[in-house]
Amino acid sequence: MNIVILSRNASLYSTQSLVNAARLRNHYVRVVDHLMCDLIIEKGKCQVSYNNNILSNVDAVIPRIGASATTMGAAVLRQFESQGVFLTLNATPLMRARNKLSCLQILAGAGIAVPKTVYASNLQTLPFILNDMGSFPIIIKLMNGTQGMGVILAENKSNAESIMEAFHTTNERVILQKFVKEAKGADIRAFVVDGKVVGAMKRQARPGDFRSNLHRGGTSEKIVLSKDEETTALKSVELLGLNIAGVDMLKTHNGPVVLEVNASPGLEGIEGTTEVDIAGEIISFVERAYQNYKSNK
Repeated sequence: MNIVILSRNASLYSTQSLVNAARLRNHYVRVVDHLMCDLIIEKGKCQVSYNNNILSNVDAVIPRIGASATTMGAAVLRQFESQGVFLTLNATPLMRARNKLSCLQILAGAGIAVPKTVYASNLQTLPFILNDMGSFPIIIKLMNGTQGMGVILAENKSNAESIMEAFHTTNERVILQKFVKEAKGADIRAFVVDGKVVGAMKRQARPGDFRSNLHRGGTSEKIVLSKDEETTALKSVELLGLNIAGVDMLKTHNGPVVLEVNASPGLEGIEGTTEVDIAGEIISFVERAYQNYKSNK
């Protein structure tokens, strides 16, 4: 197969892991920076050009699109979609999952448990919203934050008001979320490929922090999901229309609560923790899905 991996940096662990897995299976694979693509749009003829060369005869595209490049990444995906190329991630599911607010709306509306969340757009109503949030602390999150960045713990009402006012002056969009104390600084990452959980780990925040991200100094261990956790992860991914995703959940007294669903999850932490060849699972999925996609065209 002729496989294109969309990635800003070919040397990143996740990108290299996918490249190696594809080449081990004798596929031709190349890494393309989606921010450096030119999009040629004509009636009945939409093309993607990279380094002044038209990307043609592409069988499959595996997007690795970060939060800072979502809009352009989605545009490149739409261009490949219009050519009838198989993609592991289409533009609409990417946008749906990447927006924290829309993601939570979809999940909660379908009966998936999520932390109580409020998108506060009016500072005048903020005191009432904070009262309605219940006990403190609460979490304040940037809508476009990743890897634990832009996530703040507000210890009390005045602290929360000051943080919100600061974000409001810089026109940053944020959400407020209930802090789940019983999680004790730990969360679960379930990695889903083609409707199956292929790996799961528990991440624990370092002492003095509440963010469990490995990039923030957290630790991890391999786990086996409960039936409820597995069902929640798989349903969340299905609702968002994703083929490959990382589902972050918290354990609570009332069962798992979904924090977010990552449409372009990193492989380093999950592969290192579980010792599962996640990249190989993804390439195997691409092989199966491409054959089905081609036979149905």
